[in-house]
Amino acid sequence: MKLIHGALVASLLTCVWAAQAGVIVGGTRLIYDGSKKEASLSVSNPDKSSYLVQTWVETPDSATDKAPFMVTPPLFRLDGGQKNVLRVVRAGGNLASDKETLYWMNIKAIPSMESNQTQNTLQIAIKTRIKLIFRPQGVKGAPEDVADKLVWHRSGHSLQVTNPTPFYMNFMEIKVTGKPVSNVTYVAPGTTASFDMPEKASGTRVSWKVISDYGAVGAEHQGSF
Repeated sequence: MKLIHGALVASLLTCVWAAQAGVIVGGTRLIYDGSKKEASLSVSNPDKSSYLVQTWVETPDSATDKAPFMVTPPLFRLDGGQKNVLRVVRAGGNLASDKETLYWMNIKAIPSMESNQTQNTLQIAIKTRIKLIFRPQGVKGAPEDVADKLVWHRSGHSLQVTNPTPFYMNFMEIKVTGKPVSNVTYVAPGTTASFDMPEKASGTRVSWKVISDYGAVGAEHQGSF
């Protein structure tokens, strides 16, 4: 029984790895420049197998709100060795003109079933979810340019960061006196985010690195609270 269970787990892991390797998304985030008519993102399939790819955009609160963006093509077949370009087009919406707005772009890849396949197999669809950030025409520069303007506070066992800039600040790392803060995410424009303080962290020195528009890690910034 243990042997069968181990073989099944290995098979599942192989299927997941294959699906993840099948469709490669050409970026970890997509910045939509408000002065442009569209934003684009590449997807490629280095595998021999084909995939059915479905794409859509949703709001952080997807249960109630509808994102004012369309993706073309919304559904297409991506054969082995092929590459395609997804185009994101704004479709209305009353978006802020003085700060960025966050959405989520989804790319779901469903592996095809070979026509000559006779045995039962497990088909696993893999969904990639990346940030789609709308940057209004009036917002110039990039997050890294003003990352040093973040304001830090300590409240009990929480580390709080206030973002006075118009940009989403996506953190790669945050450290308090050299100790890493776990589960770091981002802080939205004009808001305050909280993270758990590292255990046994003392002192008031804080350092942080943010992720650039292209997914690269920026320089380290330092401050205190």
